[in-house]
Amino acid sequence: MFTLRDVTFAYPDQPPVFERFGWEVKEGEVWAVLGPSGCGKSTLLLLLAGLIHPQQGAVWIDAAPLARPRPRTGLVLQEYGLLPWATVRENVALGLRIRRFYGPDGRHVPRDARPDKADEAARVAHWLARLNIADVADHYPTRISGGQRQRAALARTLVLDPDLLLLDEPFSALDAPTRADLQTLTLTLCAESGVTVVLVTHAIEEAAFVGQQILLLHRPPNTRPVVVPHPHPTTANYRNSAAYQSTCAALRAQIEYWGLGIGDQAPNPQSPIPNPQV
Repeated sequence: MFTLRDVTFAYPDQPPVFERFGWEVKEGEVWAVLGPSGCGKSTLLLLLAGLIHPQQGAVWIDAAPLARPRPRTGLVLQEYGLLPWATVRENVALGLRIRRFYGPDGRHVPRDARPDKADEAARVAHWLARLNIADVADHYPTRISGGQRQRAALARTLVLDPDLLLLDEPFSALDAPTRADLQTLTLTLCAESGVTVVLVTHAIEEAAFVGQQILLLHRPPNTRPVVVPHPHPTTANYRNSAAYQSTCAALRAQIEYWGLGIGDQAPNPQSPIPNPQV
């Protein structure tokens, strides 16, 4: 699906966040990117979205270097990004309306897309129902709950049928029950569509539940990926399992280890992380 090849990125007048960093994700995989604040999690997501570009190296998606945002990449932000003057229905339809404006030009819209008003209405109705927000479809964002706003943001992205879904801490502002519910729902929807998922989080418990693979980042510069393979059931009951609790404890131990100022050394060989790949 995508590969980072010797990527070096630094913000102006700052040390590198990534230095000759490489990472590969295959089609249909679900990844969580975990690490402490300031480690480069959101920067990595912006690089994958094509909103910023490395000073050296390249991001390749579907065997082509990424030079600009691509129409099949979906991005969901923590702040929802809903238009306050538009209803939930209008917000969900926004991307489809933009696609009708451009047409299937291959730059803003996939070439195989055939946007029209009838298809737009049907797809919007489907995702409003699928995300259980059809009953608030004609409400404005200020009149609905945080969980409903996040569902609307997800619907606005999924209605565009992305093949790569980037999630930047989308559930962090929600209460615990709503957050758990949306995590499970997101995994279910992604499994149905086969979309590739990269979720950025600072929450160990969220990474352990969402990520079928976990990428650990630490204090910059990040020079190599530390990958924790973590295949597990996507059902809500997994949170109650001993395997889930063990993974959370192992991830917490690794994060705390790096937090001692170890920097860019190899992970602790005595760490309880199961089979990290460096």
